[in-house]
Amino acid sequence: MSKTLFISDLHLSAEREDITQCFLAFLKNETHNADALYILGDLFEVWLGDDDVTPFSEIIANSIKEVSQRMPVYFIHGNRDFALKGDYAKACNMTILPEQEVILLYGKPVLISHGDELCTRDIEYMKFRKKARGWWWPRLMLAIPLPLRKKLAKKGRETSKHNQAQLTKEIMDVTQSEVERTMHHFSVNLFIHGHTHRPAIHSFQSNSKQLNRIVLGDWYSQGSYLEATPNNFVLKSTQFK
Repeated sequence: MSKTLFISDLHLSAEREDITQCFLAFLKNETHNADALYILGDLFEVWLGDDDVTPFSEIIANSIKEVSQRMPVYFIHGNRDFALKGDYAKACNMTILPEQEVILLYGKPVLISHGDELCTRDIEYMKFRKKARGWWWPRLMLAIPLPLRKKLAKKGRETSKHNQAQLTKEIMDVTQSEVERTMHHFSVNLFIHGHTHRPAIHSFQSNSKQLNRIVLGDWYSQGSYLEATPNNFVLKSTQFK
């Protein structure tokens, strides 16, 4: 049976060996006979630049590259790994897609993204996102020596955790009106994204149309993924060992 796999929010890091092993097991056990694999952002907990080559990053790249010999692998940037560029994508043999992309999935147009652009009620984050995804800020950050980048990233993560603790769940979730606006803009009935760590399949009416939004889960405690076939969409998980 034809199937396409979608994952996001793995937040891989050398410090979380359990998540890494779960991901490697997923690649080994769940990707056989798949038509494609889509990684919808936050593959890594943090990505400081393609020049930050480590044994850990090489293991992940080699594992993805091995899967890419059997099927195409696509990647969309998340809010944690937007600095991932062509050198690492080439090492993984995966194709980087735009932040929002309409794909033809078994004959049906489907919009895919990481999903952070939908959280418009988080005003401070949206300001940061606009800057971070611009042309000058990433270039400036990547021009900073790697050791200093690591210090700045650590401080930034601490600040982010503090700020998130002050936010309500509603602010950190997607804005429904932005979801609907985006789906109408791209003329699609199905939207697949991650970011919020709230796996679910939502159905709703908008402008007299039946729309569906599938949210991928995270990998902090289980390997959450979406299996799409020509006839069905199923959220699954590959449990940590």
